[in-house]
Amino acid sequence: MTLTMKLLNGASLCGGCCRHKVLLQLLGPLLSHSKLYSSYRRPGAEPEKKPSWQNADFSLKKGFDTLKTQLNLLKQETQDHLIGPEGQPLSQYMLEQTKVVWQFRSQEDLNKWVISSDIEIGGKSEVYLKLGRNNQAALLYGTLNTEVPRDGETKYSGYCSMRAKPPLGSFRRKKYYDWSNFNSLYLRVRGDGRPWMVNIYTDPYFSHQKDDLYNYFMFTRGGPYWEEIKIPFSKFFLSSRGRVQDSQHPVWLDKASISTLGFTIGDKVDGPFQLEIDFIGLLNDRAHTEEFAYETYDKN
Repeated sequence: MTLTMKLLNGASLCGGCCRHKVLLQLLGPLLSHSKLYSSYRRPGAEPEKKPSWQNADFSLKKGFDTLKTQLNLLKQETQDHLIGPEGQPLSQYMLEQTKVVWQFRSQEDLNKWVISSDIEIGGKSEVYLKLGRNNQAALLYGTLNTEVPRDGETKYSGYCSMRAKPPLGSFRRKKYYDWSNFNSLYLRVRGDGRPWMVNIYTDPYFSHQKDDLYNYFMFTRGGPYWEEIKIPFSKFFLSSRGRVQDSQHPVWLDKASISTLGFTIGDKVDGPFQLEIDFIGLLNDRAHTEEFAYETYDKN
């Protein structure tokens, strides 16, 4: 513990702002009550002058418990790798036609998701997430408010979203989903008639691609009945910061790209909304042969 404090103090005294961030990434699992880093700062807000590591509460017991947990995860990952892809025999993995990635049956399933709204930028929209009736679905609900914050800089407001937490391996290593055996997203939902945007997040190769998303629309019909929605991956289009890009290409479905998935509502209609989600899965539709739905251009 003394060595850890010396390292952090040394990083601060040397004036290397990047050094203590690197140390925080290495020591992140061992810190309690540590805050997540966010680059966004509301217009007119004072910058944070106190180094983020000074807000951390070091706990030796938590450090040992975390180390034990991570070693167990590493053991499980090794065993799954020896069996086959994703812990399945190769023959079963190659012949898989459907797969449920997320379902909602307990609070633990809800904890795999995070919700956000324009409150982060000073807006007034509200969003909540809870288990539905009989613990058989996730209920995403709230109120959309398009009133723009009076900060002199923000021009648009009125959105709410729900996003799955990116998967992490042992010792907080990044993991990615391998959806290369499937060609469609398959969902069972019940909405109120409002349109949603389905977002696929990928890990960028370059820093200027960090805001890139693959999007497609999901139209709910409302009413008391559940609906099953199939969205081919070929229909997803590339956007960045809400703008559709001129240069389009299909979603890379291999295991080195997709990090997570989410839903956004922002139809510019004030009022309440709700969306129930039973499960989110994948489908290999043999009848769907389209590779990409949009024009592509050769670069000169």
